[in-house]
This record gives sequence, structure tokens and C-alpha cells, in this order.
Amino acid sequence: MTTAQQASASRTRPERGAVDVVIVGAGPSGAVAARFLAEAGFSVLCLEQGGWPDRNAFPGRKPEWELLAQKQWHPNPNMRDRAEDYPINTDDSDINPLMFAGVGGSTTLYGAHWTPFLPSDFRVRSLDGVADDWPFDYFELLPYLEEIEEIVGVSGVPGNPAYPAQKAFPTPALPIGEFGMAAARGLDKLGWHWWPGTNAIPSVAHNGLNACQRRGTCLSGCPEGAKSTADITLWPAAQKAGARLLTGCRVREIEVDGNGLASGVVYFDAGGTERRQKAGIVILCANGIGTPRLLQLSQSARFRDGLANSSGLVGTRLMMHPFSAVMGIVDEDLMSWRGPLGHSVESFEFYETDEKRGFIRGAKWGAMPTGGPLGATSAFGSRAFTDSGDVLGRNWGAALQQTVQRRFGRGFLWGIIGEDLPEESNRITLDPNLTDSDGIPAPKLAYKVSENSTNMLKFHVDRLLEAAEASGAIETAVVHQMRDTGWHLLGTCKMGEDPKTSVVNQWGQTHDVPNLYIFDGSTFPTSGGVNPTATIMSVALRQTRHLINERRNVRAA
Repeated sequence: MTTAQQASASRTRPERGAVDVVIVGAGPSGAVAARFLAEAGFSVLCLEQGGWPDRNAFPGRKPEWELLAQKQWHPNPNMRDRAEDYPINTDDSDINPLMFAGVGGSTTLYGAHWTPFLPSDFRVRSLDGVADDWPFDYFELLPYLEEIEEIVGVSGVPGNPAYPAQKAFPTPALPIGEFGMAAARGLDKLGWHWWPGTNAIPSVAHNGLNACQRRGTCLSGCPEGAKSTADITLWPAAQKAGARLLTGCRVREIEVDGNGLASGVVYFDAGGTERRQKAGIVILCANGIGTPRLLQLSQSARFRDGLANSSGLVGTRLMMHPFSAVMGIVDEDLMSWRGPLGHSVESFEFYETDEKRGFIRGAKWGAMPTGGPLGATSAFGSRAFTDSGDVLGRNWGAALQQTVQRRFGRGFLWGIIGEDLPEESNRITLDPNLTDSDGIPAPKLAYKVSENSTNMLKFHVDRLLEAAEASGAIETAVVHQMRDTGWHLLGTCKMGEDPKTSVVNQWGQTHDVPNLYIFDGSTFPTSGGVNPTATIMSVALRQTRHLINERRNVRAA
């Protein structure tokens, strides 16, 4: 323990009573762990730095919601700048990380695209000679995926040939809509694969969720309570089973006892008081930035390079899915202001590796609506689709009105999620100067888009321009490698069986500290070319069930 930590510890107020498990983070993986551990009889306490989402406060209820999404509800914490967020130094990053502090985590602001990893995503090393294979495969995970999909209330059409056969989804697919059909007809003309989009948004009421009303405000919270978020689908059951959840609590350190076991955490409560919580087991679910940050903050004389970091990999191999998009405008009303912001059509036509293309691996395409008047000229909280040239001259006044009239309701947007290969140079470290509102060192990102990703995205943009033209687009717009798209924070605490080359084993147990676990996406060896929430939650359920089954063999503090 450093001198500063010792001084702080002397001022820390002890929490009353130890718990079996303390969980850091109340997002999708933390909620999965809390519910099923509590139902299995563990005493569980979860600490969340944000608060409970209030759907009455979501901007989608207000006429000015698109303006509010540009600042107060922006997914970039540096732009949003709330006290419960921590700042992130992105000076050396090509992509801004996007996240949300609160119960349910970033599911509050996600698009709810439900796209589990494909079988090849678990065998990248075997198939393509790069990155690493996972310690388990798609079929080992499938039963947990199907269980999670029932909880989440996934909507979709079964039988997508891109995936192996599985159980039917719990709710029928959402309507493809006119914009989705316009996007799909281009793929039909080219003979390319497409399938109705699968979304974590039920089409009928399910597990506390209401049926989707197609507001299209998903990326700033769902006022209808229809988008599947962990605060609705998991936390009520977790609390009913006895799990405790404290909000407004920011963890600054994981403590370790004389036997090298995690003994609990030190945190600031909602009133700013520093407290200590003792626990037999500690589980981190703070995402691919927050988790390595906390491990690095927890360095000590015993763990000089940070906790659970004998491999030297904590914070390295950050993957954020560089993203490009193509918008097509047609000469017909597609009502593309109508939601949801999930993907109405998905395609895996160019997902698997073909080295003749000049890159390894591939990408998923998702067709989405273009949104309201601001969405017609921008996307994802940025001015991505503004016309080229003088921004002030061409996007204000009469020029802006003409652009909106030409595009509003007439477009479809193809988003490209390209697989991001792990590189140790893309990493999270502690910033020497920047701190959060509690004075805790903030994370610093070093992330560069690779040549492989650049070539991949260019190829997919070119194919989608072909598809948009085949759909009858009279105008297209492209944004390449958008900066504000770092939703998917993966890979910074790699999973594997060799302690020399990984941080955790396949069960999320850290190699160095037997009772310290990581259940979030930071453990992913590879990123896939899909939105990762489905896989994050499924892996967390598999790991939680293993912990329950092995409870008698766990070395608890």
C-alpha cells in the first residue's frame, strides 16, 4: 500500500458486516452476476457509481430530444460531463470511448442490436492465424445465450443462415419498415445475404418490458420502458432474491490481505465519505476501461504493477470496433424517422475472412433509420453526415432547410461493425494529472486504428455504396471511421488458460488472485465483428453458474 493509500485508509469508515460477494458495476454483466448469485444464496452487494435511470427524464419525451442528445445525453462522458462520470484522456486515441454510468450501465444508451458472436469468432487463431482462440467455443456458450435471450426479451426471426440453429426468440420480430425494405432491396438485387434484425427490444410486453412504440429515441434512453436494459430485466429479480445495490458509489481500490486474496474494496459513497466493504469474493464488471483502471489503481508492495497483472497485460489489447457508415437517400417517403434505432436488417455477407480483399476477418452490416431532422444531417451525436465544404455556410439557414427537406424521412443508414484485432499497443493507463470528481486518477487511452481495420472498412463502404445504388439511392453520404463510436470496450484483461499470457481463466477468475473475478467484456480475447452485449451477458451467466457450482472450492478471504 502506498503512503497516500495508507493515509486514506486511516480515514476510511468500515462498512458494517462482510458479504460473500461484492460486485463493482451494475451494468449487464454485474446484473447477471448479482441476480443468479443472490438466487443461489450468496450475500451480494453491488456498488454502482451512477444512479437509477429515470425514464421520465429521458429526452425522448421532449420535442427537443435530438438537441439534448448532443450534450446532456451524449454517450461520450467527456462531452456529457456529469459528476458521476469519470473523465478520460483521449488525446492519443483515434476513437472516443462511449459509456454511461448508472444502473443498467451503457444499455441505457445503446441501440439494442442483439448480435451474438458467430462460431468463427471463437477460433480466430485456428482459422486465420492471428489473435487467439477462446478457451471455449460457440456451442458451449449457446445454452447460456438462449437463457439470456429469454430474460432480455429478444425479438427476431429464427433461422438466420449465418448462425447455427437455436431456439426461437421469445418475441416476434419488430417491423422491418419502409426504410428497412429499401435497404434490403439493394441486397436482393446483388444476391447478398440479409435477415430481419434481431434486437434486445421486445415486440410484445415481456419480463417487465413494454412493447416497442417505435419512437426512435433509443440512443438517449427509452421513455416507454421497452428497450431491454438491465435495470428492468435483471435488477428487480436480483433485489427480490436479496442482492443489495448501492448507487453513487465509486470504488477506488481493491484491497488484498496477507494471503494475497482480495479482501474487499474501498469506495466513496454518494455523500463523498470514503468507506471500506469487506467481502469473500470480488467481481469486477466495470467495462473494458473501468476494470483495468481499477486494477492499476490497486497496486501495492505485493502487486507493484497493478493487481492481477503478473502477465503485464492488464490494460493492453484494447478493442473498440472502428465504425463507418453509409447513408442512402431515395426519392420516396420511407418514414425513416420511425424507430427503433435497433437494426431492422442485418447482413453477414462479407463477415468471414477472404485474404484477397487485403485484410483479415470481416464485418456485420446493420440497416437503421436516419432519425429526426438533425438525424438527417448527422449521426450518433456527431456532425457525421453534414455536407462537405463550409460547415457554417452550408448547414445553417436556407442550406440546412434544403438538406432536411431533401433527406428527412427518405433515408436509410447502413452501419458497419468491423472486427478489431487485439494489439498490445492499444492500451489503458492511469493519467498522471487528470482525476475524477473524487480525486481518483482518470484513465488515459492510447488507441490507433490499424491498417487492417482501415482496409476492412474501406472495402465494406464500397460494397454498401453498391448496395445503396442498387436500392435506388439518388444521393449517398459516407462517414469513414467515425470518432464518437467507441461503444464496445473489450479486451483489456484477456481471458486464457496460461497465466503468462492472460489475466483471467475461462471462468473469469484472475490467475494471480484466486477470489478476484472479472465478468465483463474486458476479458474477451477477440472482438468479433458484431455488437457484443449478447456475448458479454452470456459469458457472464456461464461464469456465474460455474462460481455457484464451485462455491465450496473457492478460496475466499
